[in-house]
Amino acid sequence: PGLLLLTSFLLHMKAGRATPARLLCDTRLMHKYIGEAKDMEKRASQCQALPPLTCPMVLPLVDFSIKQWRAKTNETKRREIVCELALVAGAAAGAGAQVTQECAGRQLRQLRRHAGSFLLLLQTFGWQVGGPQEPGCSPRSVQHAQLAGVFLTYRQLVQGKLRFFFHDLAKDTCE
Repeated sequence: PGLLLLTSFLLHMKAGRATPARLLCDTRLMHKYIGEAKDMEKRASQCQALPPLTCPMVLPLVDFSIKQWRAKTNETKRREIVCELALVAGAAAGAGAQVTQECAGRQLRQLRRHAGSFLLLLQTFGWQVGGPQEPGCSPRSVQHAQLAGVFLTYRQLVQGKLRFFFHDLAKDTCE
């Protein structure tokens, strides 16, 4: 449990080349994870009308400028993504504690597993991954009282920073 993405990556590796760096070279995988994030968001939106959360969730602002992003080191990018993933996973856990509807709860649990798997995946590249208390970890954030905001933020993070980060790593790693 919680290792869905890592397991999927491992299943796509060829025998004899089982290094995390090789996982970056198959761009179809990232497109698959973006599709899964979109599907989670869509399925959550199809749940019966959900009331606003009684306690708003703090979510990272995941928008970014390509020019500024390219100027950052890969380690800075990784730290930023780790902080934001941890914040999204925490918001999903907090929202899950407030939601009584099984449909939405199921999607929130799936989102937490996927976010956790990406955090584990970042560890496989040999870095130490910390939570939101990691030094220098204070992402720009906003409070959301709507459950949809959690799914939207996660999708945007996967579709944006995480995809570009893996693309940047692939440029340095893949043939």
